[in-house]
Amino acid sequence: MDHPCEGTILLDVLPGAAADFDSSFLERTGHSVVICHGPDPSDVCPLLTTGECSKYEGAHGIVFELDLDRAQHRDILRRYRAMARDDLPIRAIVRPGQELRYADVLAGVEVVVGEATVADLDGFAAEVEAAERA
Repeated sequence: MDHPCEGTILLDVLPGAAADFDSSFLERTGHSVVICHGPDPSDVCPLLTTGECSKYEGAHGIVFELDLDRAQHRDILRRYRAMARDDLPIRAIVRPGQELRYADVLAGVEVVVGEATVADLDGFAAEVEAAERA
C-alpha cells in the first residue's frame, strides 16, 4: 500500500542501534527517514558549534537514541529542544535509569524506556502527521 510522504523523521541513533527496524517501519508508514549516528567521540556536533544541521533543519520529527551518559549527547538533545518549534515531536529512547538521572534534559520530550516497540513508533508517526496537518 502506498502512503503519501508525511514528513521526514530524523533518527538520531548510535551505530548498530535498531535503526534498520525503526527506519523500515517509519518508511512503511509513509515517512522519509534520515539517520544520524551523532558525532565521532573526537568531534563536536555541528549543531553545537555552528547551530546548523541540515538533517535537523529538514526534520518533521526526531527519534533521539544517542547515549545520554555522554555530555555531548545531552547537549545535542538540549539544543534540539531549544531550537525546535513547539509542534516538533521529539521522542527520546533511553536506557532504564536514564529517565531519572537526566530528567532535566528529558523535560519537554516524550520518553520511552528500553527499546521502542511498533506501537511506540506508530504513535510517533501519527504525532508527526498530526503536526504536519496543523
